[in-house]
Amino acid sequence: MTSAALLPRLLAATLCATLPALAACGGGSASQAGVPADSGARKVRVVAAARGTLPEVVSVSGTLAAEEQAALGMKVAGRLGEIRVDLGSRVAKGDVLARLVPTDFELRVQQAEAALAQARVRLGLPPAPPAEGEERVEIESTAVVRQARATLNDARARRDRAAALFREKLLPQADLDTAQANFEVAESRYQDAIEEARNRQAVLAERRSELELARQQLADSTLTAPFAGAVRERQATSGQYVDAGQAIVTLVRVHPLRLRLAVPERAAARLQLGQEVRLRIEGDPRRYAGRVARISPAIEETNRTLMIEAEVPNPDGALRPGSFAAAEIVTAADRPVVLVPASAIVSFAGLEKVIVVADGKAVEKRVRTGRRVAEQVEIVEGLEDGALVVVDPGNLVGGQPVAIVG
Repeated sequence: MTSAALLPRLLAATLCATLPALAACGGGSASQAGVPADSGARKVRVVAAARGTLPEVVSVSGTLAAEEQAALGMKVAGRLGEIRVDLGSRVAKGDVLARLVPTDFELRVQQAEAALAQARVRLGLPPAPPAEGEERVEIESTAVVRQARATLNDARARRDRAAALFREKLLPQADLDTAQANFEVAESRYQDAIEEARNRQAVLAERRSELELARQQLADSTLTAPFAGAVRERQATSGQYVDAGQAIVTLVRVHPLRLRLAVPERAAARLQLGQEVRLRIEGDPRRYAGRVARISPAIEETNRTLMIEAEVPNPDGALRPGSFAAAEIVTAADRPVVLVPASAIVSFAGLEKVIVVADGKAVEKRVRTGRRVAEQVEIVEGLEDGALVVVDPGNLVGGQPVAIVG
């Protein structure tokens, strides 16, 4: 054999020794070299889209507001002696928030008490009123009326005696006229005494009112909480002179809260008082619940919405007025829906789809999703219950062969 004939055999032997992994060496096929044949099918896990029930809801957003809010001030003017609360302080109904310096008000009470004692004495009563309440004063029992009545009785007796003596010709006409005039004067003084007693009664009532007013002003020098809540703002400091009605603190009621919601007109017919409202606050993982408490009687023409208010319990103060809330109004208890695992949803460029298995191949289906419940997602449109949906499809595309694994 010539060298030209041996050269191809030597090259082939060298390549086989250098690259033993090549399946073509020795003239064998891929299966004969021990490499399994790849059918191209991708292994996937699937679940059947299940039919379940979810409550029918109207999804809206709104703002939490305080049930009550009041800028509180004194009913009387004066200098602030102390303020017991500050921003964020929680108070109960009747708690003291601030006090004015009480000196002036205490002096007015003492002055009114002295004037009342004087009025009582002028009516013949003891200076101090009884503990069981003010006693009733009879006009005829007052000293000024008793004195005038005694004078009147004496003048009447003198007139009667003068008349008797005049009839017996024992007294001249002038003396009878004098006795008659004295009687008439005494009668007028008696009427005047009754009027004076009534005037003193009126003065006594006025002094009592002045004392009650002075005591009320003393009580009004203390500012108390009209309802349980929290201090939203403090607007004055100790030592400051404040006018009547000037705001000192702003108090808000934080339990319960009002959730104000603007519901689209198309959903307004489904709303009723007492319906459950579920809400979430941004940054707070907890879910809260309330009830529809008030519904506006009219649709807002500018934005075609119906304003409603839900009452949301807030006993621990976790919710704050002014917070933005995403809410769901439950309008029906149960409604049949199609549910799939959240991991089966593929989102791209704002579109959502699932991949189902049909005839051994992947098929893409565009869907519209609704609510998420735990790890399940509601399919509103695009998928029937019972369809085999691929879980965690990754980069699986439609038309690709698939093999279902357990």
